[in-house]
Amino acid sequence: MGSEQRVRIEVLVFDGCPHAEAALRMAEGVAARLGPGITPARVDVDTPEKAAELGFPGSPSLRVNGADIEGKTASAGRLCCRTYEDGSGAPPEWLLEAAVLRALAPRGVLFLCVANSARSQLAEGIARSLAPAGVTVWSAGSQPTRVRPEAIAALDEIGIDISAHRSKSVSEIPAGQVDTVITLCGEEECPVFLGKARRLHWGLPDPAGVGGSDPARADAFRRTRDELRRRLAVVFGR
Repeated sequence: MGSEQRVRIEVLVFDGCPHAEAALRMAEGVAARLGPGITPARVDVDTPEKAAELGFPGSPSLRVNGADIEGKTASAGRLCCRTYEDGSGAPPEWLLEAAVLRALAPRGVLFLCVANSARSQLAEGIARSLAPAGVTVWSAGSQPTRVRPEAIAALDEIGIDISAHRSKSVSEIPAGQVDTVITLCGEEECPVFLGKARRLHWGLPDPAGVGGSDPARADAFRRTRDELRRRLAVVFGR
């Protein structure tokens, strides 16, 4: 993967915050998985003056290389608890992972699931539309089948064309060019990638497994599409 970049995760908290320890453990876990070169640190915010100086939007706040993972700051110096976009008192782990990955600036990203028919195909199409020049994106599976027409339709709705994509085996991917692997399997066992790469796991339900009417299936693919687009927009800073 070449020389490792230095990345600093700061966990800004005030004493007594009920989510401080969980946020610290999350930062340590992400640093261990995506390192080396990633350093987590606790920053105690103990006065209103320090809160104002740091642009502290509440505890716990996580920053990667000085940037808040939700892009928030606050001018007031209030020592308060923070509520994240999903309503919880601590950020989802994927958000921190995505912010760290953005700081690491990956050059070769591989999305994996079993059939390479739905989730990983959606992710490949979205990532290619967001990634800067010089970043290569692939998707593959351990038991490739065919690209689901619902995946093609879901991306076509947002102006991304994957009609020429095909399902691919992991063995077809140039392992030496991959520096980041994101597995997307939910309940099923994910494929194994034997190359040297940092690894993330974003377990998402398989939209191809949703039964019922055609509109219900289409909605399942849209939900997966939108969740992947939300996460990958953080990775690629869009």
